Amino acid sequence: MLASGLLSVALLACLTIMVVMSVWKQRKLSGKLPPGPTPLPFIGNYLQLNTEQMYNSLMKFRERYGPVFTVHLGTRRIVVLCGHDAVKEALVDQAEEFSGRGEQATFDWLFKGYGVAFSNGERAKQLRRFSIATLRDFGLGKRGIEERIQEEAGYLIEGLRDTKGAFIDPTFFLSRSVSNVISSIVFGDRFDYEDKEFLSLLRMISGSFQFTATSTGQLYEMFSSVMKHLPGPQQQAFKELQGLEDFIAKKVERNLRMLDPNSPRDFIDSFLIRMKEEEKNPNTEFFMKNLVLTTLNLFFAGTETVSTTLRYGFLLLMKHPDVEAKIHEEIDRVIGKNRQPKYEDRAKMPYTEAVIHEIQRFADMIPMGLARRVTKDTKFRDFILPKGTEVFPMLGSVLRDPKFFCKPREFYPQHFLDERGQFKKSDAFVPFSIGKRYCFGESLARMELFLYLTNILQNFRFQFPRPPQDIDVSPQHVGFATIPRTYTMSFQPR
Repeated sequence: MLASGLLSVALLACLTIMVVMSVWKQRKLSGKLPPGPTPLPFIGNYLQLNTEQMYNSLMKFRERYGPVFTVHLGTRRIVVLCGHDAVKEALVDQAEEFSGRGEQATFDWLFKGYGVAFSNGERAKQLRRFSIATLRDFGLGKRGIEERIQEEAGYLIEGLRDTKGAFIDPTFFLSRSVSNVISSIVFGDRFDYEDKEFLSLLRMISGSFQFTATSTGQLYEMFSSVMKHLPGPQQQAFKELQGLEDFIAKKVERNLRMLDPNSPRDFIDSFLIRMKEEEKNPNTEFFMKNLVLTTLNLFFAGTETVSTTLRYGFLLLMKHPDVEAKIHEEIDRVIGKNRQPKYEDRAKMPYTEAVIHEIQRFADMIPMGLARRVTKDTKFRDFILPKGTEVFPMLGSVLRDPKFFCKPREFYPQHFLDERGQFKKSDAFVPFSIGKRYCFGESLARMELFLYLTNILQNFRFQFPRPPQDIDVSPQHVGFATIPRTYTMSFQPR
C-alpha cells in the first residue's frame, strides 16, 4: 500500500516537473515571436492540429494569424512562414540567419546531426561543398550523367514492354530505374533489377519515407522523446533506416579494402581519400559516420523524390488525356520515333517542360520544407526570433500562391506558358527550396524528369482501369512528404 502511494506521488511529481519545465522553456525562449495559438504545457497546440492533415491544419492558422505565425508541436516551438514573400524574405534575403537545419524527428533518430542533409554549422558547409564538387566530378550536370540516365531509361522501356500492356503498379519499375542513376555515382555501379537486396533497399526507402507522411509520423514529430521508446509504426521506420545504414556501411567497407587513392571510382572512394588527407586534422568533418550518412542522404533522396514525382505525374496525365496527347504531339514533332530523347531537346519542347514543372508544383513533394533553424537572434519583419528557433518554410504555400498561379489547386500546365505558348519561369516554383540550403540535386532531378518522361511517352500511351473522371489525384498522405495514391496502369505501345 505504501509502495503504491509512493509510486503515485513520484509519477505526479514527474508530471508536474515536466509541465513546469515546458512552461519555463516556452517563456525563456519567447523573444518577440510572431502571434499564434496559445500552447498547453507539454502537448503544445496538439489539440488544435489534425495530424492526418498537418499541412492544412497549419494553413488554417494562417487565416487567423497571417503569413508568419508561431505554433507549438508538443514542446517544439516553430515559426511558420507562408507564401512566396515570407519564404523568400527568410531563405534568400536573410539566407545566412535562416541557414540552420531544424528537426526531422524520424530521420534524426538515425542521423543525429551527421551527414550532409541534417547537419549544421561548419559540418554542413564542408559536407555540402564537398558533395557538390564530387558529384560534378562524376558527371552531374554533364554529358556523362545524361548518358547514364538514357541507359537506365532504355532498361526501363524494355521492362515496361515486357508487361505486354498488363495493368501494373509502376512504383518499383520507376524506383529501380531512378535509383540506379544515383547508385552509379555513389557506389560506382548499377543494380540488377531483380537483385533481392536492391528491392529490399527500395522497400526500406519507400517505407520510411511514407511513414513521415502519415498521421503517426506527424505525431512522432511532436512527441518523439516519448514515442521512440514505445511500440508502433515508428519502430518499423527505425528498422528500415537502420537497414539502409547497415547496407551503406558494408559498401564503404568493400571500397576501403579495394581503394586506389589515385583513381576514385565513386563518391565513397572520393570521401575515403579526403578522410586520409585530413586524418591529422583534429577538427575534420571527414570521418566514417559522416561518410556513411552523407552517402545515405544522396542514395535516399536520389531514389525516392524523382520516382515518386513521376508516379504522381503518370496519374495526372491519365486524369488529363488531352495533356498527354499534346506531349505525344510535341515528342513526335521535335524528336520523332527513331532516336532517344536528349536533354537539349527541352529547349524546343516548351509544352512538355511546362507539364513537368506543373507536375512538380501540383505534387508538392515536401510541402512543409525541410525545417530550418535561425543561427543567431534574428529580426524578421517586426519580430525577434531567438537563436535556435525552428522555422517551417511552407513550400506548398509558395507553390500554391495565388499571386503567381491563377488556378493554384488545379493541374494547369498553362501556369508555365506565356501567351505565345513558350515556356515561362515562375519565381514561386520552389520544389527544391531556395537559399543557402536548396537541394543541390536539382540539376540531376530536372534532367531525370525530362528524360524519363519523354522516353516513356515516346514509346507508350497510358491507360487507367477506369475512365479519367473516376481518377482521384488527391494524395494518399500529406505530412513531411506528399504521397500519391497507389494505383495500377497499363503501358500501351505506340
